[in-house]
Amino acid sequence: MTSVAHTSGRPEDIVLMSDPRVAAVPVQECGDPLVDCRGLLRVDDRRGDPHGDWARLRRGVAERLVRAQELLPHGWRWLLVEGYRPVSLQRQIFDGYADRLRAAHPEADAAWLHEATARWCAPVETGGHTAGAAVDLTVCDEDGDETDMGCPEAATPEESDGLCWTHAPGLTARARENRARMGEALGAVGMVNYPTEWWHWSYGDRYWAWTTSAPAACYGPVPDEEARAGR
Repeated sequence: MTSVAHTSGRPEDIVLMSDPRVAAVPVQECGDPLVDCRGLLRVDDRRGDPHGDWARLRRGVAERLVRAQELLPHGWRWLLVEGYRPVSLQRQIFDGYADRLRAAHPEADAAWLHEATARWCAPVETGGHTAGAAVDLTVCDEDGDETDMGCPEAATPEESDGLCWTHAPGLTARARENRARMGEALGAVGMVNYPTEWWHWSYGDRYWAWTTSAPAACYGPVPDEEARAGR
């Protein structure tokens, strides 16, 4: 069986969101509401939805992004691509990518497919987007033109030839520096990165708790109906 590390280039020390240790982190929900980030930050509409889900984040996460933007180099702005994601959509994305991998690797067993899928999309039980705690974002200038980050936001490992890893070998010096500046600003306000996706940052979810050794996550999944009711 071909290993995930071989096909993805993932360093063995990266903990994926499929790791049982991440799923085992308890959640002590703090009740922080979802807020619409339009008006607070520049929000891209490439993954927009009729309900405005994609533009929402937990209030504490949105406040951290606003503070982190002040730490960016002059002329840089966040470009928020996606925040809250309903559980049903998270499951659809995970299953869809798993199907693509299954077609490309028909010899793979279920455990391999589950781990390989989690390189690019979290399982429902550990996904930060479903909690409104994770954000997919990049950087743009004052005119909205995106900064060079080495590969497109949301590119899969296959599409990017592994350049989606935050610290991927083979990045240009410019892209590596831009990612570092992005990370410095977000890290300064307590957010953590998912190392297989340079664009994915979170605060308060299970992956954040695992990464920071917090005793529990403070944000759990928000049911679709609660999000629509303006939780």
